[in-house]
Amino acid sequence: MKFGTLAIVGRPNVGKSTLLNALVKQKVAIVSDKPQTTRTRVLGVGHYPNVQLALIDTPGLHKPKHRLNTRMVQTALGVLPEADVVYILVDASKAPGTGDRFVIDQLDAVSRSSPYRGVFLLLNKVDQVRKSKILPLIDSYRQLKDFTAIVPISAKTGANLERLIELTQDCLPEEEQVHYDEDFLTDQSMRHMAAEIIREKVLDHTRAELPYAVAVFIDEFKEEPSRTHISATILVDKGSQKAIVIGKGGQRLKSIGTQARIEMEYTFNMKIFLELWVKVQEGWRDNDRLLIELGYH
Repeated sequence: MKFGTLAIVGRPNVGKSTLLNALVKQKVAIVSDKPQTTRTRVLGVGHYPNVQLALIDTPGLHKPKHRLNTRMVQTALGVLPEADVVYILVDASKAPGTGDRFVIDQLDAVSRSSPYRGVFLLLNKVDQVRKSKILPLIDSYRQLKDFTAIVPISAKTGANLERLIELTQDCLPEEEQVHYDEDFLTDQSMRHMAAEIIREKVLDHTRAELPYAVAVFIDEFKEEPSRTHISATILVDKGSQKAIVIGKGGQRLKSIGTQARIEMEYTFNMKIFLELWVKVQEGWRDNDRLLIELGYH
């Protein structure tokens, strides 16, 4: 059995979490079309016939504007020295930009002292791009770095993921023992996953300006014989944002809670009673104490 630790890196909103879920074959990371959805490292284990992959999803690399963003970037960069193989994810519908070059430069800086077994450039979202544009895009990226392979994929449809696993497996060594049991998929606690599921539903229901200003804190997670009671607070920056999350007559908050509860019951395989509150906490993204309490170490 072969084994390797893989870091999934890239700019915000290129599909890193969608790829993680596809390779693990189960949802372990929340997904949104809003940038900077992933804020912490998320481990997912992919179990395959001849190889086991410890896949680490990371926050998108970007220019920080708050302490939260600084911690997100530090988290992503901190994963790089741990990896045997790196997947650099880019959007196949866009030409290489300064953000993509920044990701490659950061990778090169780490690999000088600790070379990787493989560095793959993944052209994601090829299902949304004409085939005639793929080869010129590959040529553009080849000029930036000598990659182990450049693989066009679609994390959403699963296109070419089997080929990606085969190529990755070729880079990895044989191991005498299995690192994870077959039923182990992620190291996230249910408490953390509950907070992330709620935040995902908030992102699904609110406007573009809100995602950066929203966080979720689990006040209570109490497992009982008949059901689990979860009480959570949704933090926002401003009173106007609180009104958006609650919605007219509380209907938006009710919809967020209903969808979050249904997904939790499916994910955790237990009955859930969910209570949601919305609280204004101005400047929470620059509050070190709150960031630690929220798990953004």
